[in-house]
Amino acid sequence: MSKILENLYKSITLGAALALIVIVFYHGYRVSHVDYWGPFFTWLHVVSGITWIGLLYYFNLVQTPMMGKIPADLKPGISKYIAPEALFWFRWSALATVITGLIVITLNLGHAGLIQALSLSPQVRTIGTGMWLGLIMAFNVWFIIWPNQKKVLGIVKVEDAAKAKAAKAALYASRVNFILSLPMLYCMVSYRLLG
Repeated sequence: MSKILENLYKSITLGAALALIVIVFYHGYRVSHVDYWGPFFTWLHVVSGITWIGLLYYFNLVQTPMMGKIPADLKPGISKYIAPEALFWFRWSALATVITGLIVITLNLGHAGLIQALSLSPQVRTIGTGMWLGLIMAFNVWFIIWPNQKKVLGIVKVEDAAKAKAAKAALYASRVNFILSLPMLYCMVSYRLLG
């Protein structure tokens, strides 16, 4: 068991295998039924979202505030190893969250429901608001945070002034996402009650 627990990818594989066992045990007879796919993609959406928002909170509550307190000789460990790996999971989990979310809303409400949610129709305004907030956040991840973080981390070579400007742009976009995450999460968990 220690060989599994000491290896991240073996741990992920075991967790996925256990989830698959639960899925087949409880729902295996209905895999071809449309009602099966809504919960399955909801599960994928939640796992992706936890990864994305968990990393967003890590960056905003732990890494960014602590960077000023870390001795200069230790900072390369963060910028060369931890931050690039965290940003990899951060951006891809954001994309996975968006894709699975669009699948979930389409499975549950149909294509017309997806259009209604995106147009903020009254009967689905709460989930539509959550969707728009999530889309804005994902846009920030891919088109503001990641391009600027590549400069900050030295993946894209720029002068020090451009690096400082990129750091500020990435910080501001990340903080916007942190702020938007709170109403987005509220919309996502309450839409079944509020519409």
